[in-house]
Amino acid sequence: MQAVKDKLGEMTAMKKVKEEARAEEKAEKEIAKARADIAHEVRLAKEAEATMAHHVAKAGEIARTGEQMANEQLAKLRESDPAAGAGSGAGAGRGGVPNNAAANPLPTTNMSPPTYNKMS
Repeated sequence: MQAVKDKLGEMTAMKKVKEEARAEEKAEKEIAKARADIAHEVRLAKEAEATMAHHVAKAGEIARTGEQMANEQLAKLRESDPAAGAGSGAGAGRGGVPNNAAANPLPTTNMSPPTYNKMS
């Protein structure tokens, strides 16, 4: 009878050891999964940062190109009409566009106010 009790005690102890080993293995798997998830998120963040840096550089390049084109256009306008680029006054800063609003006023005869169509 004592041998049976000892055997049952050993079996119970073995069950506890196996259960603890399984729990420890499960915890290690969860930790490994969490580390993998963290590594994945870090990789995504680095990719997003690199993409953002690329877009910022590209936007800067586009801005520089646009500024160069605008400067070239202004230089061409000044070459074609030297008086347009120089001087100050009503036409200064507008690329030499003459102010002829007084010479060509908008027509005011037979004009009705704009209408608002509620159905569109």
